[in-house]
Amino acid sequence: MAVHTTLVDHPVCTDALAQIRDVATPNALFRQNLERIGALLLAEATRQLPTVDGTVETPLTTAPATRIAVQPVVVPILRAGLGFVGPAQELLPNADFGFIGMARNEETHQPEPYVNKLPESLSDRPVIVIDPMLATGGSLIHTLRLLLERDAPQPITVVCALAAPEGIAALDAADLSVNLVTAAIDDHLNDDAFIVPGLGDAGDRQFGTPA
Repeated sequence: MAVHTTLVDHPVCTDALAQIRDVATPNALFRQNLERIGALLLAEATRQLPTVDGTVETPLTTAPATRIAVQPVVVPILRAGLGFVGPAQELLPNADFGFIGMARNEETHQPEPYVNKLPESLSDRPVIVIDPMLATGGSLIHTLRLLLERDAPQPITVVCALAAPEGIAALDAADLSVNLVTAAIDDHLNDDAFIVPGLGDAGDRQFGTPA
């Protein structure tokens, strides 16, 4: 088992990353640029989807055509993962979606699940987990184990805008097979388990700080 990491350094991706890092970026612009990053990361993450060859009738003649053979299941980790749902639906309009809800205990920094809406079986379906931030890895590891309980094939693809080295190390230690696609691997986690330099709380910056 291993974590294979792909860094996407497309200029549009790096430009959008600069926008979402900026503390002065308002919520609406943050969401817009998070979607820009999500579209590029998801394009890379779906590069290895299985395909099938066939033909299609154009207005003039028959042409060869390659289509996605098996539609993936996309799983956002709530609530921050909702920021990648829009680009995922644009790129994969026929994909199914499952939802895992995780809240971080601010004292222990451990994930506390509150939603589990997944297909009964994920056997033979490519699975893509979307979440803007990989910090400690706790929420992601919990999610991946829930997916494996439903027979998700490995490696499971994970799409994050930012990742911390500690989170990647936690995935390695958990003995999981993961393809991680991200725009940046940052320096470290601080004492509050936030990624540094990071971008703050991705959920709050999309939706506002809960009262």
